Amino acid sequence: MTRTRVKICGITRPDDLDTVLAAGADAVGFVFYPSSRRFVDKQRASALAGRVPPFVARVGLFVNAEPGTVADVLATTPLDLLQFHGDEDVRYCEQFSKPYVKAARMAPGLDLVEFTRTFASARGVLLDAYVESYGGAGKTFDWSLVPESLPLPVILSGGLTADNVGEAIRRVRPWAVDVSSGVESAKGIKDARKVAAFVAAVRSADAR
Repeated sequence: MTRTRVKICGITRPDDLDTVLAAGADAVGFVFYPSSRRFVDKQRASALAGRVPPFVARVGLFVNAEPGTVADVLATTPLDLLQFHGDEDVRYCEQFSKPYVKAARMAPGLDLVEFTRTFASARGVLLDAYVESYGGAGKTFDWSLVPESLPLPVILSGGLTADNVGEAIRRVRPWAVDVSSGVESAKGIKDARKVAAFVAAVRSADAR
């Protein structure tokens, strides 16, 4: 049986971190994009990341950040993986000597195969809905746009909830799913019941 990994992003509070860890998340995400309502500064992120136990990945999300900003966060916050959601090119992503994933905003006409080839050094490609602002804004995209085979592992994001993640996994068969707003009661506030339901739905889809 294939096990789909689960990343829960936008962690802002210790209680929420404890909730997603107890539910069995494989990775947790901290947002370093100041325009986001889930933004955490490096001091808070460092404290949260320090609470994460072994074998759970700590992911830092950035959007078109100055390289010095990323380096400053890395100097104080223990992160295992970087996640770039802006217009960063491959040389930008590689300069921090840290494993990274690159987000692809699923705009009409995007050649996803060529995109993944361009970012061949990435550990995976994260597929998110295209909206005018950065981030998927809790919206899904047409999953039929995802080719059956890509050169990189696929992380599926964009509007996922406990109600639709099972269908998403069956249709796309991603390596991992990434959720934020779909398990919240308010922006940046995780809902324990939604978190548990989401993880259970992923495990149920894996068992089929």
